Amino acid sequence: MATIFRQQLALCWQSIIGLISVCGIALIVFVASTSTHASEQLDVVALVTDSIDQTRGLSSYAEMSMLIKRPSWQRKSTLKAWTRGREDALIRFVAPTRDAGNALLKQGERMWTYTPKLNKSIRLPGGMMSQSWAGSDFSYNDMSRSDKWLREYTLEHVATERDGALKVYVIDAIPREDAAVVWGKEQLRIREDLVLVEMSYFDQDMQPVRRMKSLEIGQLGGRIMATRMRMQDVAKPDQYTELEYLDMDFDVDVPDRMFTLFSLQSGRNR
Repeated sequence: MATIFRQQLALCWQSIIGLISVCGIALIVFVASTSTHASEQLDVVALVTDSIDQTRGLSSYAEMSMLIKRPSWQRKSTLKAWTRGREDALIRFVAPTRDAGNALLKQGERMWTYTPKLNKSIRLPGGMMSQSWAGSDFSYNDMSRSDKWLREYTLEHVATERDGALKVYVIDAIPREDAAVVWGKEQLRIREDLVLVEMSYFDQDMQPVRRMKSLEIGQLGGRIMATRMRMQDVAKPDQYTELEYLDMDFDVDVPDRMFTLFSLQSGRNR
């Protein structure tokens, strides 16, 4: 009788253990399913689009300062910028005197630079777009990118982090095969309030090469945005470029003639 009881008890325990295992597997599957479902609920393209538009609006006017820091020297400049939509932009140096008048014009995919000393506009070929802009850590590509993430990259939500009470979505931007892009991928960290808090550039071996971080976040022009950003080469911690927004207005009246070669060369901003 005792032997039969022990056998029945063992069978009972085996059933309980089996039930626990099945429940555990079901729970894991449920959590994974819920996590996947939650990830699918994020419209990555809409998030990136809204983040771009957050700092541009239908049109915008901005006053900025740019600090270039090197181990043995540093230089600070003041700039003004006008944008229209995601494609058109004009950026002009106003100080110091030696830089005043230098300007950059973007019309869709086309870009020109202007130097008063030469009194000449130069159309930038595609091969120069990855070069340094105005001696800074920003490239011409950085200044022209607008909606390239939407047109030349495949976007994937890979993680969700937190910045205080706010969610931060980690987005991998993988260049499409036909995209004229030098990076293996770019990784964006965008807060749920649409602020881009960090952007990292990876080489073809998927190692980080450059990184831009938002150092200060505040309100300008009635919108929450990064007000000071730092671009830095990962391998050169003692040098960087900081871009700070001093004033910003959105949905301003910007005439069509603003984004023309005549405006670029004449310096007429209205």
